[in-house]
Amino acid sequence: MHLERLRLQRRPRSERTMLNFPNQSRVFDPTRHAVRFWGHDSAMEWSFFVTEDALKRLQPNMRYDEASVLRVFDDHRDAIYVAAMRAYKRERKDSYELGATDF
Repeated sequence: MHLERLRLQRRPRSERTMLNFPNQSRVFDPTRHAVRFWGHDSAMEWSFFVTEDALKRLQPNMRYDEASVLRVFDDHRDAIYVAAMRAYKRERKDSYELGATDF
């Protein structure tokens, strides 16, 4: 066990970091015009926001009401998680906003 921990510590940070999304919760934030969700890296939790414009890029016929925005998020969750992992690997911040250019 101790030896395995040492091996992990010797690897570059980018290889040790594993962002995952065990919490499937998401909420619409009307003040930010975005859907908020959370990712986890070990015991740390990070907030992510996907803008309405980004969701509109994923599904051009999206309506701008809460139910429609959340449905588009759910329909494109895999692509959103991939974009979130790319943003997280690029830079460590308190929270991340994913815009249309991230897709």
